[in-house]
Amino acid sequence: MFFNAIVKKLKEERVRSLFRQSWSMSWPMTLIMFFLFLIGLADVYVAGRISKEIQASYGLASQIYFILSIIVFALTVGSVSLVSRLYTSERKDDFIAAVDSSIAVSLAAGVVFTIIGLLFSRSIINALAVPEELKGYAVILLRIYSAGLVFSYFLISSNGILRASGMIRSSLLTMAVVCLLNAVLNFYLAFHTPLGFQGIAVATVFSSLAGCLMNVFFMRRKITGLFRFCAPAVKAMMQIGWPAGLLQLLWQFGAMAIFLILAALPRHNIEIMAAFTNGLKIESAIFLPAFAFNMANAVVVGNLLGKKKDGDAFLIGIVTAGFGVIIVFLLTVLVMANAHFIASLLSPDETVVKECVRYIYIALLFEPVMAWGVILAGALNGAGDTRGVMWIVALSVWLVRLPVSFFLAIVFGMGATGVWWAMNLSLVFQALLLSRRFLKRRWLFCHLPYAAGTVQQPVIPVE
Repeated sequence: MFFNAIVKKLKEERVRSLFRQSWSMSWPMTLIMFFLFLIGLADVYVAGRISKEIQASYGLASQIYFILSIIVFALTVGSVSLVSRLYTSERKDDFIAAVDSSIAVSLAAGVVFTIIGLLFSRSIINALAVPEELKGYAVILLRIYSAGLVFSYFLISSNGILRASGMIRSSLLTMAVVCLLNAVLNFYLAFHTPLGFQGIAVATVFSSLAGCLMNVFFMRRKITGLFRFCAPAVKAMMQIGWPAGLLQLLWQFGAMAIFLILAALPRHNIEIMAAFTNGLKIESAIFLPAFAFNMANAVVVGNLLGKKKDGDAFLIGIVTAGFGVIIVFLLTVLVMANAHFIASLLSPDETVVKECVRYIYIALLFEPVMAWGVILAGALNGAGDTRGVMWIVALSVWLVRLPVSFFLAIVFGMGATGVWWAMNLSLVFQALLLSRRFLKRRWLFCHLPYAAGTVQQPVIPVE
């Protein structure tokens, strides 16, 4: 009955108009996510052509690199929610202040975490229970990635501002150039210079710098205050964004815990870690379009709430999620039908390929379920209900995914297969709770916590 009602709604002109609005944001975001996928794919391919140890080390270093980027993810979620609503309102001065403050804080945080990464890379890697033969490579890669964190911070933050203020195609052009430059540098630096495997990380740093310069050009008319700091705007962004940042932290530590569970397996642990790295990159071909719809939903819902169109915001959240599920289902079928061919492209090692194919056959079964929950979470984030999303996703990882992974893989001896099934179980748990929260509509009452230079406490739905 529920889905029949949705189909009936899709025939209405108002709904079709909303869908066109959503699609105008979704397709560029899908391409941007595709470019990010190609960057990751190139990294994994080059690493695999060097050795399985480099491939596993890259997976480890990239997970820590994302952990060090948590602050900018939080700030960007907050700034997108804030800026998208201010952009469609009459509050232009507040809009400009929010843009300037977001850029200023992202640059400052980028400098701080660049220093932290450079100083403590070896300590971080040595503290992890991973095979000794991986640590030396991982330290080198992490130090190079850390040197470029300030560029990454600015690139992520400025892309969020561009899409929240109606310049999604500028962001698309930037990421197309970043993707092309990263891929070319990856192959050239790794195979045709003395840098070798270090070229994988160096390519990321230089391509991120190029993207920063492009976004500075696109945003030159928006950064009118010369990075003026507006405390109320920053406080509002952090009130909205801190749960998303904590969620990213818990998620990345959860991913690290999965790596450590795999490292503790008695046989072929390095090959399985490499297979997991490859499997995640292959899965991202499906996950990243879902995440593109997640971010598009955040912007569109935020814009509609800024116009005080609550009913349209709810409806477009459902329509966008449904369309995203269809795309993810088609991509899932395509990838599963070519699992062995795709896995073979990323590694010449037969054990790595075999385990990667098993990961694809098991983990991808629940990708449409994942997409539904992730895209609805984007709508909740756009409304400012980041705290609810944080609790749901954190519980799915730390109360379902990790404990079940440990018991199935280690205690019951199922090995990596147990981990893959535990991941699926957590996705179902997550999607059910996110659907329940969205359909209750309490997120419609998350008011904008920033007005004319003053900060108001955000209204968060009562649990």
